[in-house]
Amino acid sequence: MMTTEAKQRYYQALLDKKSEYEGIFYVGVKTTGVFCRPTCPARKPKFENCEFFETAEQALLASFRPCQRCRPLSHPNHVSILIQTLVQAVEVNPEKRWKENDFSQLGVDISTARRQFKKRFGMTFVQYARARRMGLAMKRIRSGSPIIDTQLASGYESDSGFRDAFSRIMGSAPSKTEATRILKAEWLDTRLGPMLVIADDEGLYLLEFVDRRGLEREVERLRLKTKSAILPGRTIPIDSIDLELQCYFKGELDKFDTPLNLIGSTFQQNVWQALQKIPCGETRSYLDIARAIGHPAAVRAVARANGANQLALIIPCHRVINHNGELGGYGGGISRKQWLIQHEKQMANKGDRCNE
Repeated sequence: MMTTEAKQRYYQALLDKKSEYEGIFYVGVKTTGVFCRPTCPARKPKFENCEFFETAEQALLASFRPCQRCRPLSHPNHVSILIQTLVQAVEVNPEKRWKENDFSQLGVDISTARRQFKKRFGMTFVQYARARRMGLAMKRIRSGSPIIDTQLASGYESDSGFRDAFSRIMGSAPSKTEATRILKAEWLDTRLGPMLVIADDEGLYLLEFVDRRGLEREVERLRLKTKSAILPGRTIPIDSIDLELQCYFKGELDKFDTPLNLIGSTFQQNVWQALQKIPCGETRSYLDIARAIGHPAAVRAVARANGANQLALIIPCHRVINHNGELGGYGGGISRKQWLIQHEKQMANKGDRCNE
């Protein structure tokens, strides 16, 4: 039975349209007979007209029908037909420089495309297409093609225009690309909302919920540390973690095997290794972790290292709570942390053990 406190917390999340509650609850509206996700844009009902559910199935069994605006039976970040159409168009001709009549030929409104791409990818469609085009330019230059040939193939008649665009996206001028690597970034839909993953061909560098505060700074720091360009795309490790996350949220996975690229001090890496040893369904305090790594007085340093983790779920910082038993903080949001701990306890009760 859901407590009154939980209902009030969910109602406030509904009013605030908090994305961190996606997948954690659904609200049935008694006056309309529909049920919605937490981020529904529709006008909010009064508290007394709300009925809260942990799953969409519960709402359906209570005779509520799906809202036509927020579509609670689809992924919270389901890719629209418009985005699918434009992404496919870029892949058919990635070197194309888009003009206004190109959108018209596809029956697409420019402002709508800009708005939807900004919401989905954090960049406009033109920025997306330019990044894809520059990714190909990088590949050509690194394979030995002359810069002038690459410039013209990328659709730039002006040498300075090409260099400026290249430097903005890649973080270095074309002539300095021998020291630059490419990392690929992809957005993955999960039960608790979309996550951003960044990887090369060897392993993952970052996995975070996209609404995590300060994510843009995390990505920029990663780019600078690795001296890399970060472009849209997929790699084998990204495909691997995508599949593993699907299994994890279904309660079918007891260990993440996707290879990792860990960037951190020796102390941080010792903390992260200790986190990975916490069995699924169990929690530890910061003091427990400090003792486990042989530094019992370094509780605050452990907390900072915990917060510096850029691989959510895989390095399970959500399993660390305060010494008094309170949940403490979590970059993905306390509601997600609570859900993840409960989810893993259910897996453990079925006989599963993660990361043993």
